[in-house]
Amino acid sequence: MDLRIFTEPQQGASYDTLLTVAKATEDLGFDAFYRSDHYLRMGSGDGLPGPTDAWITLAGLARETRRIRLGTLMTAGTFRLPGVLAIQVAQVDQMSGGRVELGLGAGWFEEEHRAYGIPFPKEKFGRLEEQLAIITGLWETRTGETFSYDGTYYQLSDSPALPKPAQAKVPVLIGGHGATRTPRLAARYADEFNIPFASIEDSERQFGRVRAAAEAAGRTDDLVYSNALVVCVGKDDAEVARRAEAIGRDTADVKANGLGGSPAEVVDKIGRYGAIGASRIYLQVLDLDDLDHLELISSQVLSQLK
Repeated sequence: MDLRIFTEPQQGASYDTLLTVAKATEDLGFDAFYRSDHYLRMGSGDGLPGPTDAWITLAGLARETRRIRLGTLMTAGTFRLPGVLAIQVAQVDQMSGGRVELGLGAGWFEEEHRAYGIPFPKEKFGRLEEQLAIITGLWETRTGETFSYDGTYYQLSDSPALPKPAQAKVPVLIGGHGATRTPRLAARYADEFNIPFASIEDSERQFGRVRAAAEAAGRTDDLVYSNALVVCVGKDDAEVARRAEAIGRDTADVKANGLGGSPAEVVDKIGRYGAIGASRIYLQVLDLDDLDHLELISSQVLSQLK
């Protein structure tokens, strides 16, 4: 089971804070550092010092880390044109020496679009499908050849399809709870399917839909199946309660709906996700100043899963 650190910087984090967490992620043996792609805080609070851009952040981290994978859960398709995003991701992949992964979603948080003057189109899923076709098509086009695309929402003509990523194939993540279109899209374009904040039962049901869609599409390779879950681990109940309070949750909530409790409880629950096919867990870390939390997870949870 791979454990990855997943952050939500729109809640309030500077680049320096993210760099500190990313370096701890690397030093403590986690597989990857991921971040959300949002421009507005959710819930109460001021969100200071303000939002950071996902791909600018990852570009910086690409030069200041050496081992960990770097990616997004999920880049909002509404924020960037697909040709521009293909260039950005390819460049950051080159900067990292081939450690980047792209999680791409349709975009959903209308309020942040209004706040920063970003168009929020009604038909987002159709745009996402075209974005995936364009981004993967640009990367797959052989050097010296051109790429064109004539879609409903995007048109490209004789693109040189440059630059290329360092990796032969940048892993693409698709996720969500949709019962029909999401599994179909994952079967066509995804290397990994991620379901966020879902119970074991709901995850098993959705993984089954994606497997069925992949089989119907004639895929012979295996997708990676993963979950994203809030994490709140403590050596004892008092420490769990303290960490839960710091992120605005209660102990019962994080135990029922996330990975909360003692290291033994969390290892057991991760094992139950593994039993339904998950091979990777994104640990949503909400208190980015609590590096002792990461050390505890590394020494007493991650160490039992290797």
